[in-house]
Parts: sequence; structure tokens; C-alpha cells
Amino acid sequence: MIRSPLIALPALLSTTVALTACPSDDTGGSGDESNTETAGDGDGDGDGDGDGDGDGDGDGDQCPDEPAPAVAWPNLECDSLVPEYCTYPFPNNVFTIEDTTSETGRRVALQTAAMPVHDQGQVTEPEPFNLADGFSAGAALLAYLPDADVQGLPTWQNLEASLATDSPTVVLNADTGERVAHFAEVDVSTGDPDGSFMIRPVERLTDGTRYIVAIRDVRDSSGELVAASEAFTALRDCTASDDASVEDRRALYADIFERLDAAGVERGSLQLAWDFTTASTDHNTGALVHMRDDALSSYAEGEGPSYTITDVDADWNTDNIAFRIEGLMEVPLYMDSAGPGGRLVYGADGLPEVQGTAEFPFVMMIPNSASEENPAQLVQYGHGLLGGAGELGSGHLRSWANENNYILFGFDWIGMATEDVGNIALLLNDGRLHDFETVSDRLQQGLLNFLLGTRMMTEEFAEDPSYGDLVDPSGVYYYGISQGGIFGGTFMALTQDIERGCLGVPGQPYNLLLNRSVDFDTYFTLLKDGYEDSRDLQILLSLIQMLWDHAEPSGYTFAISDNLLPNTPASEVLIRAAVGDHQVSTLGAHLMARAVGAAHLDTGIREIWGLDLVEGQNTGSTYVEYAFGLPEDPLENVPQIACEDPHAKLRRLESARQQLHEFFQTGEVINYCADGVCDFPDQSGC
Repeated sequence: MIRSPLIALPALLSTTVALTACPSDDTGGSGDESNTETAGDGDGDGDGDGDGDGDGDGDGDQCPDEPAPAVAWPNLECDSLVPEYCTYPFPNNVFTIEDTTSETGRRVALQTAAMPVHDQGQVTEPEPFNLADGFSAGAALLAYLPDADVQGLPTWQNLEASLATDSPTVVLNADTGERVAHFAEVDVSTGDPDGSFMIRPVERLTDGTRYIVAIRDVRDSSGELVAASEAFTALRDCTASDDASVEDRRALYADIFERLDAAGVERGSLQLAWDFTTASTDHNTGALVHMRDDALSSYAEGEGPSYTITDVDADWNTDNIAFRIEGLMEVPLYMDSAGPGGRLVYGADGLPEVQGTAEFPFVMMIPNSASEENPAQLVQYGHGLLGGAGELGSGHLRSWANENNYILFGFDWIGMATEDVGNIALLLNDGRLHDFETVSDRLQQGLLNFLLGTRMMTEEFAEDPSYGDLVDPSGVYYYGISQGGIFGGTFMALTQDIERGCLGVPGQPYNLLLNRSVDFDTYFTLLKDGYEDSRDLQILLSLIQMLWDHAEPSGYTFAISDNLLPNTPASEVLIRAAVGDHQVSTLGAHLMARAVGAAHLDTGIREIWGLDLVEGQNTGSTYVEYAFGLPEDPLENVPQIACEDPHAKLRRLESARQQLHEFFQTGEVINYCADGVCDFPDQSGC
């Protein structure tokens, strides 16, 4: 990935016509920058009928004066298609400019005057987001329809309805014409009954791809059809408009309407439609892949990072653990500071550049079962939300490790570890959402530390003069819980050393998970206190997803078993979720499983859309679901709060403990639940 320097953006923007400022309730200006790919028949080669009437018959009866379809976007400050809120609909190609140096041919170009303003006056600065060559493949598709009602919209419980010819909402791959499964909802996370209209794809979108979004037949709370905006009506009906952005988009919308018509979506029924392009894989993953390869190349074959043991406790838990060891690992540092708030440093080639070395702590536990005659294999542990490596000392892990002869070791997910809480809270409280780059950058260094930590344990620590004889480096696995399950998806797409990993109660993307998590309540309160308009909150969550994608699984899990990243072998993952989870919605686990291409092991609970069901056992990446007597997720974007949270219960089940060990040793995922039904209603706490 080549990271375009911030100083390059003004030069790119100078190729556009200067725009008139656009307040949130006004129409947008227009520019003359464009990409002039023609698409007369919907496939981009310009050989279609070109009449622009949307019915494909060449008669031009609806819009005889409409220009021939051409894929060309003005760069706008605000989009008048949604006059009530400046940057809706979002993501949107009118918030990009042409950039022939990028993989997508586009570059995000949001303008300062359009960005949310915190109550204390802090403007969210657009520069970090404008480095992207497209938008997140994991964020909600945002619009606003006044007083929109959810009646008739596809929900996560009837996803097949989103693919039906009469679905009120449509997400279309512009290149292939294929529909994308999704659900639609109105934001109620703040209690505002007239919130953002949100469309959430449940299949990970393809990187570097243009998509078209369409909305039709949506009614308001009184049962009346929501009227299309004046600007969209002019585009749809080919009526005159004094809005320059409408005139600049006539040819573009001839293309959009033609492609929608080919997919069975009638032009005249539309209330809103727009298009956007997702960021390239290289933009999301290139920096971290480079850091991994660059750092590992600094060690000779058979070597890894050096370490120092700082503490050994032989009496910490004598029932299961022989030695609890703490230490420091020395690794290449690609940041200007090793602590919270640090940022990656980029070289002249646009890639992260080493700034020396830094030491980061690790924790490990050697079980009583390990001996020179019976050395223990290794399990790398990923801790929970904003926690630390010390969490691997929990009782259920200690006993499981001793029973199965595993050495547990772990590091902090820096960027989202305990020491990062202050940085995250301050940037939310102050409205400095552009500084979320410090979270994403540090997460990338943290993921590098995890990757180097595997190599340290299998190479250097396995030769430790005091404890190396207790280590069997021939077997090393990954086990992450909650946040460790989430970022474990990224880790497993990058590791060159671990073939099998378990992702416990995980999900993706954070943009989907946050409003549905009780863990986010405190942080969401900090954010809400600074913004009166709930639409500001959703646009900010979408913007930070663009930065998060450099580290979180939405940018990576599609590459775990297929579509592999450079220099990366295929891996397999066991994904396990608990129905009714209060902290990580199973909707995110389903999306992750679909991105991975996992099969669904039947546990007698329910079928999952888009996952092939297998019975008894499965070899390879597998999704497994457990129930504890709780209701399913709410239909709205709010947390599940019924009964007792099952988030931590799954991992303690004997059937789950057996399953985990078997998967690590053989790659087989076996249903060990009684009668094959993994339902434990007696643990609901209701």
C-alpha cells in the first residue's frame, strides 16, 4: 500500500472547480473533476441504447433529452439528494476525486466544512479519511428519509427478502449486477425515533468495487410514501433543476438507473439511489503486511525477537500452573512513540518505516503437566476488551491448559488495551475523531507484536536455558476471546506460523457491533454528549471504520482461508458464538463466518443464512453456536440486555473445552453436546 502524503490532497483537489459552501440543510455545489468511463449498456463499454429512459428499449420515452450514460462524478461538499444532512447519503462517490495513482482510481475527498462539529467547537478533520482510495466495506450505508417507518424492510431475521425483486432496499454490485444481502433499519440508538436510515450488508463487500444503493416504497409513520427530495426527483424524472450538482450528474444517473433497471428495479419507484466504491485490499492491509514482512526479514532463519524474563512465580497457582512468567519482548517499532497516542511513521515509499526498537510485556503460564519427557505445545491467547495479557490466568484456562498440556502465552492488544482507555475516552469526549488514527496505528503495531511473539516463542524461548526443554514448538495455536476473538480474525489472516485458531464470541465489523453492545454504552455516552444530531454520530462511526479497517477483521477475514494476503499460508478457524450475547452481537459473528467461508456445525439451535449446515463434525473453518435460554438479538440497533449475559459462559462448558482441544490437535470440529443440542436454558438467569 502506498500511503498518499497529506500534502498531496490539496494538489488533487486543485483539479476540481472550487465549490460553494453547503450548509447541512441546503443543496450542494458541484465540481468538474470526473472519471469519464461510459457505460451505455451497464457494463462500461458504452455500446448500449443510450436513451436514458431506464427501460432498456431504446425509445427514450421517459427522458428523451437525458445524456448517454457515463460514469463521472462531481466532487461535492454536500449532496443535495438528502438536503436534511450534508454528508448523506454515505458512503458516496461524490465525496471522492479522481486519482490515477490509486488502485481504485479514486481518492476520498471530504471537505472540512461538511464535517461534524463537536459542541465545544472541535471540527472532525477530514485528512486521515481522505487518504483512502475508497470507503469501508464494513460500514452501514447511511441515508435519511423523514419519519421513515421500518414496516416492510428486510430485517436480519428475513435476509432472503433483501434479495427479492420487490425488496424496498437494494444493494447492487455495479460490475456484476448481483444483489447483496442486507438488512435495513432506522437508527434508534440514541432514542431518536427519526434517526438515520441504515442499510447493513451481511456479506462482506468486495474491495475496490463500485456498488449502487437504491431505496423505494418506504413509508412514514402515517403510512404515506416518503417523498423523494427535489434534487433526486429531478434526476429520476428528468425535470429541470437549478441545482448544479443535478445537472453535473445527469449522465451518471442515466448509468445508475440503467443498471438498476437491468436488475429489475424500476426508475419511477425510486425514492433515493446513489453509488460508492470500496477501498482496495492494499489500502487496508498493505501497511501491516509490509510491517510483518519487513520485521521478520530482520531475523536470521531459525531466530526471532529477543526477550528478557522479569518475573517467575512458581507458587502462583500450584493446582495447575508450575510457572507464571512475565517478561519483555524487544521488537522493531514503526511508530513515533511506543505509548498510547503514537502514530505510524511512513517513509518516502509511503510504507511504515522502522524507528528503532521497543520492549513490550508478555505473560506466560507453564502447566504442571509439562516436563522434559512431555513438553507442552503452545497456545497464544488474545484478551478481551481493553484488557491485558494477564487475563490468560483465569481459572477455566489454567485447568484446561494443565489437562491438555498447553503453555499459554499472550501480549497486550496495544491500541485497545487497558493503557489505551484514556486516549480513546479523550478523543471521543473532545470530538477529535480524526485522531482515531492513533488507535488504528497502534493496533497495527500490536498485531505485529502478536505475530513476532509467535516467532519468539517457537524459536527463541524454545531454546531458553531454564524453560526451553518444557516447550514443544512443533504445535502452536491461537485462542482469542471477545476482543481477542475479534482481532484474532485479523491475526489469523496474517500469521505465517499458526495453522489453526479459535475465535471465541467474536464479530465484525465494529460499525455493526458498537450500538449493539453494552460495553459501548459508556463510550457512546461520551460521544453523544458532544453532538445533538444523531446523524453526526452515525457518520462519525462510519468514518472511524475507515481507519479501523487497517487493523480490525473486516479488512482481513476474507483472506484467512482463501484470497490469501501476500506471503501468507491458509489457516483454519473455529468461530464460536452465544445466542443473546450482550457484548458481541451474534450478527457480527455470522458476518465474520460468511467472510471466512466457514461451514456451520449444526448444534440444534437455528440455521444461519449464507452458511452451509453440516452435522456431527467438520474439518476446516467452522462456525458453532451455543444457546443459554436467551432471546435472539433485538431487531433494532440496541444491545441485548435480557437475562444473564452468556458472553463468558460458552468457554467454560465441558463440551466446548473438548471441542477446542480436538480442533487444535486434529483440525476436526466435533459437536460434543448431549444429543447434539448445545442449548443450556438452565443457565439463562431469567
